[in-house]
Amino acid sequence: MPDNQRVVILNFGGQYCQLIARRVREAGVYCEALPHDTPIEKIRAANPIGLILSGSPASTLGPDAPYADPALLGMGAPVLGICYGMQWMAHHLGGAIESGTAREYGRVTVRFTKNTSGLTQSMPDGASCWMSHADLVTREPEGFAVLASSDNCPVAAMADPSRKLYGVQFHPEVTHTERGRDLINGFLYNICGASGDWSMESFIKQKITELRERIGGGRVLLGLSGGVDSAVTAAILSTAIGGQLTCVYVDHGLMRKDETEQVREVFEGHFDLKLIQVDASDLFFSRLEGVTEPERKRKIIGAAFVEVFAAEAAKLGGQGGIEFLAQGTTYPDVIESGQAAGAAVIKSHHNVGGLPANIGFKGLIEPIRMLFKDEVRAVGERLGLPEQLVWRQPFPGPGLAIRCLGEVTRDRIAIVRASDAILREEIAKAGLARDIQQYLTVLTGARSVGVMGDGRTYENTIAVRAVTTDDFMTSDWARIPYDALARISSRIVNEAPRVNRVVYDITTKPPASIEWE
Repeated sequence: MPDNQRVVILNFGGQYCQLIARRVREAGVYCEALPHDTPIEKIRAANPIGLILSGSPASTLGPDAPYADPALLGMGAPVLGICYGMQWMAHHLGGAIESGTAREYGRVTVRFTKNTSGLTQSMPDGASCWMSHADLVTREPEGFAVLASSDNCPVAAMADPSRKLYGVQFHPEVTHTERGRDLINGFLYNICGASGDWSMESFIKQKITELRERIGGGRVLLGLSGGVDSAVTAAILSTAIGGQLTCVYVDHGLMRKDETEQVREVFEGHFDLKLIQVDASDLFFSRLEGVTEPERKRKIIGAAFVEVFAAEAAKLGGQGGIEFLAQGTTYPDVIESGQAAGAAVIKSHHNVGGLPANIGFKGLIEPIRMLFKDEVRAVGERLGLPEQLVWRQPFPGPGLAIRCLGEVTRDRIAIVRASDAILREEIAKAGLARDIQQYLTVLTGARSVGVMGDGRTYENTIAVRAVTTDDFMTSDWARIPYDALARISSRIVNEAPRVNRVVYDITTKPPASIEWE
Protein backbone atom coordinates (compact mmCIF):
# COMPACT_ATOMS: atom_id res chain seq x y z
CA MET A 1 0.00 0.00 0.00
CA PRO A 2 1.33 3.47 -0.84
CA ASP A 3 2.92 5.08 2.23
CA ASN A 4 1.33 2.27 4.31
CA GLN A 5 -1.47 4.70 5.17
CA ARG A 6 -4.68 3.16 6.36
CA VAL A 7 -7.89 4.04 8.15
CA VAL A 8 -9.44 1.50 10.51
CA ILE A 9 -13.23 1.31 10.80
CA LEU A 10 -14.58 -0.33 13.93
CA ASN A 11 -17.83 -2.10 13.08
CA PHE A 12 -20.50 -1.85 15.78
CA GLY A 13 -22.97 -3.73 13.58
CA GLY A 14 -24.36 -0.90 11.49
CA GLN A 15 -25.70 -1.72 8.03
CA TYR A 16 -23.60 1.06 6.51
CA CYS A 17 -20.21 0.00 7.86
CA GLN A 18 -18.82 -1.14 4.53
CA LEU A 19 -20.42 1.81 2.80
CA ILE A 20 -18.16 3.94 4.99
CA ALA A 21 -15.23 1.84 3.79
CA ARG A 22 -16.36 2.33 0.22
CA ARG A 23 -16.37 6.13 0.61
CA VAL A 24 -12.92 6.09 2.18
CA ARG A 25 -11.54 3.98 -0.67
CA GLU A 26 -13.22 6.23 -3.23
CA ALA A 27 -11.30 9.10 -1.63
CA GLY A 28 -8.04 7.30 -2.40
CA VAL A 29 -7.32 6.06 1.12
CA TYR A 30 -6.86 2.41 2.09
CA CYS A 31 -9.09 1.19 4.90
CA GLU A 32 -10.15 -1.98 6.62
CA ALA A 33 -13.11 -2.81 8.85
CA LEU A 34 -12.52 -4.61 12.14
CA PRO A 35 -14.97 -5.86 14.79
CA HIS A 36 -15.81 -3.35 17.51
CA ASP A 37 -14.16 -5.50 20.18
CA THR A 38 -10.81 -5.81 18.37
CA PRO A 39 -8.01 -5.66 20.97
CA ILE A 40 -6.40 -2.25 21.05
CA GLU A 41 -2.99 -3.86 20.55
CA LYS A 42 -4.11 -5.02 17.11
CA ILE A 43 -5.45 -1.57 16.27
CA ARG A 44 -2.18 0.05 17.35
CA ALA A 45 -0.22 -2.47 15.29
CA ALA A 46 -2.12 -1.35 12.18
CA ASN A 47 -0.76 2.17 12.79
CA PRO A 48 -3.87 3.87 11.37
CA ILE A 49 -3.86 7.51 10.35
CA GLY A 50 -7.46 7.66 11.58
CA LEU A 51 -10.25 5.65 13.18
CA ILE A 52 -13.94 5.66 12.25
CA LEU A 53 -16.56 4.26 14.61
CA SER A 54 -19.59 2.93 12.72
CA GLY A 55 -23.28 3.05 13.50
CA SER A 56 -25.25 0.24 15.14
CA PRO A 57 -28.86 -0.89 15.56
CA ALA A 58 -28.12 -1.17 19.30
CA SER A 59 -28.55 1.47 21.99
CA THR A 60 -25.66 2.75 24.10
CA LEU A 61 -28.14 2.72 26.99
CA GLY A 62 -28.85 -1.00 26.64
CA PRO A 63 -27.24 -3.78 28.71
CA ASP A 64 -25.84 -5.49 25.60
CA ALA A 65 -24.47 -2.38 23.87
CA PRO A 66 -21.51 -3.17 21.57
CA TYR A 67 -18.33 -2.27 23.41
CA ALA A 68 -14.92 -1.05 22.30
CA ASP A 69 -11.85 -0.29 24.38
CA PRO A 70 -12.17 3.38 25.46
CA ALA A 71 -8.37 3.60 25.35
CA LEU A 72 -8.59 3.94 21.57
CA LEU A 73 -9.89 7.49 22.15
CA GLY A 74 -6.48 8.36 23.55
CA MET A 75 -4.29 6.63 20.97
CA GLY A 76 -3.45 9.90 19.27
CA ALA A 77 -4.97 8.96 15.90
CA PRO A 78 -7.98 11.12 14.93
CA VAL A 79 -11.35 9.47 15.63
CA LEU A 80 -14.66 10.08 13.84
CA GLY A 81 -17.77 8.59 15.43
CA ILE A 82 -20.82 8.17 13.20
CA CYS A 83 -24.31 7.82 14.75
CA TYR A 84 -23.86 5.10 17.42
CA GLY A 85 -20.12 5.71 17.15
CA MET A 86 -20.61 9.32 18.25
CA GLN A 87 -22.97 8.29 21.06
CA TRP A 88 -20.49 5.69 22.29
CA MET A 89 -17.73 8.31 22.26
CA ALA A 90 -19.87 10.83 24.16
CA HIS A 91 -20.93 8.20 26.69
CA HIS A 92 -17.36 7.23 27.56
CA LEU A 93 -16.16 10.82 27.76
CA GLY A 94 -18.83 12.04 30.18
CA GLY A 95 -21.49 13.37 27.82
CA ALA A 96 -25.21 12.76 28.27
CA ILE A 97 -27.17 10.24 26.14
CA GLU A 98 -30.95 10.02 26.22
CA SER A 99 -33.67 8.19 24.34
CA GLY A 100 -35.24 10.76 22.05
CA THR A 101 -38.91 11.66 22.38
CA ALA A 102 -39.04 12.02 18.60
CA ARG A 103 -37.01 9.60 16.51
CA GLU A 104 -35.33 10.84 13.35
CA TYR A 105 -35.31 8.57 10.29
CA GLY A 106 -34.64 9.76 6.77
CA ARG A 107 -33.73 13.19 5.45
CA VAL A 108 -33.45 15.85 8.14
CA THR A 109 -32.29 19.46 7.82
CA VAL A 110 -29.13 19.93 9.89
CA ARG A 111 -27.90 23.43 10.74
CA PHE A 112 -24.12 23.85 10.83
CA THR A 113 -22.21 26.49 12.76
CA LYS A 114 -19.30 28.30 11.17
CA ASN A 115 -16.12 26.66 12.37
CA THR A 116 -12.59 25.85 11.35
CA SER A 117 -12.49 22.30 12.68
CA GLY A 118 -11.63 20.90 9.26
CA LEU A 119 -14.51 18.43 9.47
CA THR A 120 -17.63 20.43 8.60
CA GLN A 121 -16.21 23.59 7.11
CA SER A 122 -17.39 22.57 3.64
CA MET A 123 -20.99 22.00 4.80
CA PRO A 124 -23.64 24.65 4.01
CA ASP A 125 -25.47 26.43 6.81
CA GLY A 126 -28.43 24.10 6.34
CA ALA A 127 -27.91 20.69 4.75
CA SER A 128 -30.23 17.76 4.11
CA CYS A 129 -28.67 14.85 6.00
CA TRP A 130 -29.68 11.21 6.50
CA MET A 131 -30.61 10.42 10.10
CA SER A 132 -31.39 7.00 11.54
CA HIS A 133 -31.49 7.07 15.34
CA ALA A 134 -33.61 6.95 18.47
CA ASP A 135 -30.99 7.83 21.12
CA LEU A 136 -29.16 11.14 20.94
CA VAL A 137 -26.46 13.16 22.65
CA THR A 138 -28.17 15.83 24.75
CA ARG A 139 -24.97 17.22 26.29
CA GLU A 140 -21.55 17.10 24.66
CA PRO A 141 -18.54 15.92 26.73
CA GLU A 142 -16.27 18.48 28.31
CA GLY A 143 -13.89 20.03 25.78
CA PHE A 144 -16.18 19.46 22.78
CA ALA A 145 -17.81 22.16 20.68
CA VAL A 146 -21.19 21.62 19.03
CA LEU A 147 -20.82 21.93 15.25
CA ALA A 148 -24.41 21.22 14.16
CA SER A 149 -27.94 20.60 15.39
CA SER A 150 -31.40 19.72 14.09
CA ASP A 151 -34.90 20.32 15.42
CA ASN A 152 -34.84 17.10 17.43
CA CYS A 153 -31.10 16.63 17.92
CA PRO A 154 -29.20 19.31 19.88
CA VAL A 155 -25.81 17.74 19.13
CA ALA A 156 -25.82 16.61 15.49
CA ALA A 157 -22.04 17.08 15.20
CA MET A 158 -19.31 17.81 17.74
CA ALA A 159 -15.54 18.20 17.84
CA ASP A 160 -12.63 18.39 20.24
CA PRO A 161 -9.76 19.34 17.88
CA SER A 162 -7.18 19.30 20.70
CA ARG A 163 -7.77 15.56 21.17
CA LYS A 164 -8.62 14.97 17.49
CA LEU A 165 -12.04 13.57 18.41
CA TYR A 166 -15.06 14.18 16.18
CA GLY A 167 -18.61 12.91 15.92
CA VAL A 168 -21.67 13.24 13.70
CA GLN A 169 -25.15 11.93 14.47
CA PHE A 170 -26.13 11.66 10.79
CA HIS A 171 -24.71 9.34 8.11
CA PRO A 172 -22.33 11.19 5.75
CA GLU A 173 -21.55 7.95 3.88
CA VAL A 174 -25.00 7.59 2.26
CA THR A 175 -25.82 9.40 -0.96
CA HIS A 176 -28.87 10.99 0.68
CA THR A 177 -26.66 13.25 2.81
CA GLU A 178 -25.89 16.51 1.05
CA ARG A 179 -22.12 16.90 0.62
CA GLY A 180 -21.53 13.91 2.86
CA ARG A 181 -18.47 12.89 0.88
CA ASP A 182 -17.00 16.36 1.45
CA LEU A 183 -17.33 15.78 5.20
CA ILE A 184 -15.60 12.41 4.99
CA ASN A 185 -12.87 13.92 2.83
CA GLY A 186 -12.50 16.70 5.39
CA PHE A 187 -11.80 14.10 8.06
CA LEU A 188 -9.39 12.15 5.85
CA TYR A 189 -7.40 15.06 4.42
CA ASN A 190 -7.80 18.01 6.78
CA ILE A 191 -7.59 16.03 10.02
CA CYS A 192 -5.85 12.70 9.28
CA GLY A 193 -3.42 14.09 6.70
CA ALA A 194 -4.14 11.42 4.08
CA SER A 195 -2.04 11.45 0.92
CA GLY A 196 -4.80 9.90 -1.22
CA ASP A 197 -2.62 7.63 -3.34
CA TRP A 198 -4.38 4.30 -2.78
CA SER A 199 -6.16 2.76 -5.79
CA MET A 200 -7.65 -0.45 -7.15
CA GLU A 201 -4.20 -1.26 -8.51
CA SER A 202 -2.96 -1.10 -4.93
CA PHE A 203 -5.78 -3.42 -3.81
CA ILE A 204 -4.93 -5.95 -6.52
CA LYS A 205 -1.23 -5.90 -5.69
CA GLN A 206 -1.87 -6.29 -1.98
CA LYS A 207 -4.46 -9.06 -2.47
CA ILE A 208 -2.17 -11.06 -4.74
CA THR A 209 0.61 -10.84 -2.15
CA GLU A 210 -1.79 -11.97 0.60
CA LEU A 211 -3.04 -14.91 -1.48
CA ARG A 212 0.45 -16.13 -2.29
CA GLU A 213 1.46 -15.96 1.36
CA ARG A 214 -1.63 -17.77 2.60
CA ILE A 215 -1.91 -20.45 -0.08
CA GLY A 216 1.76 -21.18 -0.57
CA GLY A 217 2.04 -24.32 -2.67
CA GLY A 218 -1.51 -25.44 -1.91
CA ARG A 219 -4.25 -26.01 -4.44
CA VAL A 220 -7.54 -24.15 -4.63
CA LEU A 221 -10.98 -25.20 -5.89
CA LEU A 222 -13.31 -22.44 -7.11
CA GLY A 223 -16.93 -22.77 -8.09
CA LEU A 224 -17.12 -20.78 -11.32
CA SER A 225 -20.64 -19.59 -12.10
CA GLY A 226 -19.78 -17.33 -15.02
CA GLY A 227 -20.97 -14.25 -13.15
CA VAL A 228 -18.68 -11.30 -12.55
CA ASP A 229 -17.97 -12.15 -8.90
CA SER A 230 -16.65 -15.66 -9.48
CA ALA A 231 -14.93 -14.56 -12.71
CA VAL A 232 -12.97 -11.81 -10.94
CA THR A 233 -12.16 -14.23 -8.12
CA ALA A 234 -10.80 -16.65 -10.71
CA ALA A 235 -8.76 -13.91 -12.38
CA ILE A 236 -7.18 -12.79 -9.09
CA LEU A 237 -6.36 -16.34 -8.08
CA SER A 238 -5.02 -17.22 -11.53
CA THR A 239 -2.75 -14.17 -11.38
CA ALA A 240 -1.60 -15.08 -7.87
CA ILE A 241 -1.13 -18.86 -8.05
CA GLY A 242 -1.63 -19.88 -11.70
CA GLY A 243 -2.03 -23.60 -12.25
CA GLN A 244 -2.66 -24.28 -8.56
CA LEU A 245 -6.25 -23.16 -9.25
CA THR A 246 -8.93 -25.58 -10.40
CA CYS A 247 -12.31 -24.11 -11.39
CA VAL A 248 -15.43 -26.23 -11.35
CA TYR A 249 -18.33 -25.01 -13.43
CA VAL A 250 -21.52 -26.70 -12.27
CA ASP A 251 -24.27 -26.72 -14.88
CA HIS A 252 -27.27 -27.18 -12.60
CA GLY A 253 -29.75 -26.60 -15.43
CA LEU A 254 -30.67 -23.25 -13.90
CA MET A 255 -28.40 -21.05 -16.02
CA ARG A 256 -29.32 -18.31 -18.46
CA LYS A 257 -29.50 -18.87 -22.20
CA ASP A 258 -26.15 -19.94 -23.75
CA GLU A 259 -24.38 -19.34 -20.43
CA THR A 260 -22.54 -22.64 -20.28
CA GLU A 261 -21.04 -22.18 -23.73
CA GLN A 262 -20.00 -18.59 -22.97
CA VAL A 263 -18.29 -19.54 -19.71
CA ARG A 264 -16.29 -22.29 -21.39
CA GLU A 265 -15.29 -20.00 -24.25
CA VAL A 266 -14.02 -17.24 -21.94
CA PHE A 267 -12.07 -19.37 -19.49
CA GLU A 268 -10.66 -22.20 -21.56
CA GLY A 269 -7.29 -21.13 -22.91
CA HIS A 270 -7.42 -17.56 -21.54
CA PHE A 271 -6.31 -18.21 -17.96
CA ASP A 272 -3.69 -20.34 -16.26
CA LEU A 273 -6.13 -22.65 -14.52
CA LYS A 274 -7.83 -26.00 -14.87
CA LEU A 275 -11.53 -25.89 -15.80
CA ILE A 276 -13.82 -28.81 -15.04
CA GLN A 277 -17.41 -28.75 -16.26
CA VAL A 278 -19.96 -30.86 -14.38
CA ASP A 279 -23.49 -31.49 -15.67
CA ALA A 280 -25.45 -31.87 -12.44
CA SER A 281 -28.84 -30.76 -13.73
CA ASP A 282 -30.53 -34.10 -13.02
CA LEU A 283 -29.37 -33.96 -9.40
CA PHE A 284 -30.65 -30.42 -8.84
CA PHE A 285 -34.03 -30.90 -10.50
CA SER A 286 -34.64 -34.15 -8.63
CA ARG A 287 -33.81 -32.50 -5.29
CA LEU A 288 -36.11 -29.55 -6.07
CA GLU A 289 -39.08 -31.63 -7.16
CA GLY A 290 -42.23 -30.56 -5.31
CA VAL A 291 -40.43 -27.85 -3.31
CA THR A 292 -42.06 -24.40 -3.30
CA GLU A 293 -40.83 -22.67 -0.11
CA PRO A 294 -38.07 -20.15 -1.03
CA GLU A 295 -35.74 -20.77 1.91
CA ARG A 296 -35.93 -24.52 1.45
CA LYS A 297 -35.12 -24.16 -2.26
CA ARG A 298 -32.03 -22.09 -1.44
CA LYS A 299 -30.84 -24.55 1.17
CA ILE A 300 -31.33 -27.50 -1.17
CA ILE A 301 -29.38 -25.77 -3.93
CA GLY A 302 -26.61 -24.72 -1.54
CA ALA A 303 -26.30 -28.24 -0.14
CA ALA A 304 -26.17 -29.71 -3.65
CA PHE A 305 -23.37 -27.31 -4.60
CA VAL A 306 -21.37 -28.36 -1.56
CA GLU A 307 -21.97 -31.98 -2.43
CA VAL A 308 -20.78 -31.54 -6.03
CA PHE A 309 -17.72 -29.54 -4.96
CA ALA A 310 -16.80 -32.13 -2.33
CA ALA A 311 -17.13 -34.91 -4.91
CA GLU A 312 -14.88 -33.07 -7.35
CA ALA A 313 -12.34 -32.39 -4.62
CA ALA A 314 -12.32 -36.08 -3.75
CA LYS A 315 -11.67 -36.98 -7.39
CA LEU A 316 -8.71 -34.60 -7.41
CA GLY A 317 -7.27 -36.04 -4.20
CA GLY A 318 -5.00 -38.42 -6.02
CA GLN A 319 -3.45 -35.54 -7.95
CA GLY A 320 -2.07 -33.71 -4.94
CA GLY A 321 -5.30 -32.83 -3.16
CA ILE A 322 -7.31 -29.65 -2.86
CA GLU A 323 -6.65 -27.66 0.31
CA PHE A 324 -8.75 -24.53 -0.16
CA LEU A 325 -12.21 -23.67 -1.42
CA ALA A 326 -12.58 -20.22 -3.05
CA GLN A 327 -15.79 -18.23 -3.39
CA GLY A 328 -16.77 -14.97 -5.06
CA THR A 329 -18.40 -13.56 -1.94
CA THR A 330 -18.90 -9.78 -1.95
CA TYR A 331 -19.86 -7.53 0.93
CA PRO A 332 -23.59 -7.23 0.06
CA ASP A 333 -23.62 -11.06 0.28
CA VAL A 334 -22.13 -10.85 3.77
CA ILE A 335 -24.62 -8.21 4.91
CA GLU A 336 -27.69 -10.00 3.52
CA SER A 337 -26.60 -13.34 4.97
CA GLY A 338 -26.45 -11.89 8.47
CA GLN A 339 -22.71 -12.48 8.81
CA ALA A 340 -21.85 -8.91 9.76
CA ALA A 341 -22.36 -8.05 13.42
CA GLY A 342 -25.94 -6.98 14.02
CA ALA A 343 -27.12 -7.70 10.47
CA ALA A 344 -30.38 -9.50 9.70
CA VAL A 345 -30.48 -12.59 7.48
CA ILE A 346 -32.10 -11.65 4.16
CA LYS A 347 -30.70 -14.27 1.77
CA SER A 348 -29.51 -17.57 3.20
CA HIS A 349 -28.19 -18.94 -0.10
CA HIS A 350 -25.04 -16.80 0.03
CA ASN A 351 -22.14 -19.09 0.89
CA VAL A 352 -20.50 -16.98 3.55
CA GLY A 353 -19.30 -17.46 7.06
CA GLY A 354 -17.21 -20.62 6.77
CA LEU A 355 -17.27 -24.20 5.57
CA PRO A 356 -19.30 -27.17 6.75
CA ALA A 357 -17.18 -29.29 9.07
CA ASN A 358 -17.24 -32.32 6.77
CA ILE A 359 -16.39 -30.68 3.46
CA GLY A 360 -12.73 -31.62 3.57
CA PHE A 361 -11.06 -28.26 2.84
CA LYS A 362 -8.83 -26.63 5.39
CA GLY A 363 -9.62 -23.04 4.48
CA LEU A 364 -11.94 -20.67 2.67
CA ILE A 365 -10.57 -18.08 0.20
CA GLU A 366 -12.73 -14.99 -0.50
CA PRO A 367 -10.56 -12.39 -2.25
CA ILE A 368 -13.35 -9.87 -2.98
CA ARG A 369 -15.31 -10.28 0.25
CA MET A 370 -14.90 -6.61 1.20
CA LEU A 371 -15.81 -5.11 -2.19
CA PHE A 372 -19.03 -3.77 -3.67
CA LYS A 373 -20.18 -4.71 -7.17
CA ASP A 374 -18.80 -1.70 -8.99
CA GLU A 375 -15.45 -2.18 -7.25
CA VAL A 376 -15.44 -5.84 -8.32
CA ARG A 377 -15.99 -4.73 -11.92
CA ALA A 378 -13.15 -2.21 -11.62
CA VAL A 379 -10.83 -5.00 -10.48
CA GLY A 380 -12.00 -7.20 -13.37
CA GLU A 381 -11.25 -4.49 -15.92
CA ARG A 382 -7.77 -3.98 -14.52
CA LEU A 383 -7.12 -7.72 -14.65
CA GLY A 384 -8.01 -7.78 -18.34
CA LEU A 385 -11.29 -9.69 -18.23
CA PRO A 386 -13.44 -9.26 -21.37
CA GLU A 387 -15.90 -6.37 -21.20
CA GLN A 388 -18.89 -8.61 -21.86
CA LEU A 389 -17.98 -10.67 -18.80
CA VAL A 390 -17.14 -7.79 -16.47
CA TRP A 391 -20.42 -6.06 -17.26
CA ARG A 392 -22.64 -9.12 -17.20
CA GLN A 393 -25.80 -8.85 -15.18
CA PRO A 394 -25.46 -10.00 -11.55
CA PHE A 395 -26.64 -13.57 -11.28
CA PRO A 396 -27.36 -15.38 -8.00
CA GLY A 397 -25.75 -18.69 -7.14
CA PRO A 398 -29.07 -20.58 -7.23
CA GLY A 399 -29.54 -19.30 -10.77
CA LEU A 400 -32.99 -18.99 -12.30
CA ALA A 401 -34.46 -21.08 -9.48
CA ILE A 402 -34.99 -18.00 -7.32
CA ARG A 403 -36.65 -16.23 -10.24
CA CYS A 404 -39.13 -19.08 -10.56
CA LEU A 405 -41.67 -18.67 -7.75
CA GLY A 406 -43.14 -21.98 -6.73
CA GLU A 407 -41.92 -25.38 -7.89
CA VAL A 408 -38.78 -25.52 -10.01
CA THR A 409 -39.21 -27.72 -13.09
CA ARG A 410 -37.45 -27.82 -16.44
CA ASP A 411 -40.54 -26.45 -18.19
CA ARG A 412 -40.95 -23.55 -15.76
CA ILE A 413 -37.24 -22.70 -15.91
CA ALA A 414 -37.51 -22.64 -19.71
CA ILE A 415 -40.11 -19.87 -19.40
CA VAL A 416 -37.85 -17.76 -17.19
CA ARG A 417 -34.82 -18.42 -19.41
CA ALA A 418 -36.61 -17.32 -22.57
CA SER A 419 -38.04 -14.16 -21.02
CA ASP A 420 -34.67 -13.28 -19.44
CA ALA A 421 -32.89 -13.57 -22.80
CA ILE A 422 -35.46 -11.29 -24.44
CA LEU A 423 -35.12 -8.69 -21.68
CA ARG A 424 -31.33 -8.65 -21.94
CA GLU A 425 -31.44 -8.34 -25.71
CA GLU A 426 -33.89 -5.42 -25.64
CA ILE A 427 -32.06 -3.56 -22.87
CA ALA A 428 -28.86 -3.82 -24.94
CA LYS A 429 -30.64 -2.64 -28.12
CA ALA A 430 -32.02 0.36 -26.22
CA GLY A 431 -28.48 1.32 -25.10
CA LEU A 432 -29.41 0.98 -21.43
CA ALA A 433 -27.08 -1.84 -20.36
CA ARG A 434 -24.66 0.48 -18.49
CA ASP A 435 -27.43 2.67 -17.03
CA ILE A 436 -29.38 -0.11 -15.30
CA GLN A 437 -27.36 -2.05 -12.75
CA GLN A 438 -29.59 -5.13 -12.63
CA TYR A 439 -32.53 -6.35 -14.69
CA LEU A 440 -34.28 -9.69 -14.64
CA THR A 441 -37.54 -11.50 -15.22
CA VAL A 442 -39.56 -13.50 -12.71
CA LEU A 443 -42.08 -16.27 -13.25
CA THR A 444 -44.50 -15.01 -10.61
CA GLY A 445 -46.64 -18.09 -10.18
CA ALA A 446 -49.72 -16.00 -10.97
CA ARG A 447 -51.91 -17.00 -13.90
CA SER A 448 -54.49 -14.87 -15.61
CA VAL A 449 -57.02 -14.88 -18.42
CA GLY A 450 -55.89 -13.62 -21.80
CA VAL A 451 -56.88 -13.64 -25.45
CA MET A 452 -54.39 -15.02 -27.97
CA GLY A 453 -55.27 -16.00 -31.52
CA ASP A 454 -58.95 -15.20 -30.92
CA GLY A 455 -58.99 -17.79 -28.17
CA ARG A 456 -59.17 -17.64 -24.39
CA THR A 457 -55.98 -18.44 -22.52
CA TYR A 458 -55.18 -18.95 -18.84
CA GLU A 459 -51.43 -18.63 -18.66
CA ASN A 460 -48.46 -17.27 -16.73
CA THR A 461 -47.54 -13.75 -15.66
CA ILE A 462 -43.93 -12.60 -16.04
CA ALA A 463 -42.67 -9.71 -13.92
CA VAL A 464 -39.86 -7.51 -15.22
CA ARG A 465 -37.55 -6.08 -12.56
CA ALA A 466 -34.94 -3.39 -13.36
CA VAL A 467 -33.13 -1.24 -10.79
CA THR A 468 -30.54 1.50 -10.54
CA THR A 469 -28.08 1.43 -7.65
CA ASP A 470 -24.47 2.21 -6.83
CA ASP A 471 -23.96 -0.31 -4.04
CA PHE A 472 -26.83 -2.87 -4.23
CA MET A 473 -27.66 -2.10 -0.60
CA THR A 474 -30.44 0.25 -1.72
CA SER A 475 -31.96 0.64 -5.17
CA ASP A 476 -34.60 2.50 -7.17
CA TRP A 477 -36.67 1.11 -10.03
CA ALA A 478 -35.31 2.02 -13.46
CA ARG A 479 -37.30 4.43 -15.63
CA ILE A 480 -37.16 2.36 -18.81
CA PRO A 481 -38.65 4.28 -21.76
CA TYR A 482 -42.18 3.19 -22.61
CA ASP A 483 -41.24 2.18 -26.16
CA ALA A 484 -38.60 -0.21 -24.82
CA LEU A 485 -41.02 -1.63 -22.27
CA ALA A 486 -43.57 -2.16 -25.02
CA ARG A 487 -41.07 -4.13 -27.11
CA ILE A 488 -40.03 -6.20 -24.10
CA SER A 489 -43.63 -7.04 -23.22
CA SER A 490 -44.61 -7.85 -26.80
CA ARG A 491 -41.65 -10.14 -27.38
CA ILE A 492 -42.04 -12.01 -24.09
CA VAL A 493 -45.73 -12.68 -24.70
CA ASN A 494 -45.09 -13.78 -28.29
CA GLU A 495 -41.82 -15.70 -27.87
CA ALA A 496 -41.67 -17.08 -24.31
CA PRO A 497 -43.75 -20.24 -23.84
CA ARG A 498 -47.04 -20.07 -21.97
CA VAL A 499 -46.99 -16.36 -21.06
CA ASN A 500 -49.92 -14.03 -21.67
CA ARG A 501 -49.17 -11.12 -19.32
CA VAL A 502 -46.14 -8.96 -18.43
CA VAL A 503 -45.99 -6.59 -15.44
CA TYR A 504 -43.27 -4.13 -14.38
CA ASP A 505 -42.05 -4.04 -10.77
CA ILE A 506 -41.70 -0.42 -9.55
CA THR A 507 -40.73 -1.16 -5.92
CA THR A 508 -37.60 0.30 -4.34
CA LYS A 509 -35.14 -1.50 -2.05
CA PRO A 510 -36.07 -1.22 0.75
CA PRO A 511 -38.80 -2.27 1.30
CA ALA A 512 -38.35 -4.95 -1.39
CA SER A 513 -35.19 -6.86 -2.21
CA ILE A 514 -33.85 -6.77 -5.77
CA GLU A 515 -34.56 -10.45 -6.38
CA TRP A 516 -38.08 -11.71 -5.66
CA GLU A 517 -37.00 -14.77 -3.65
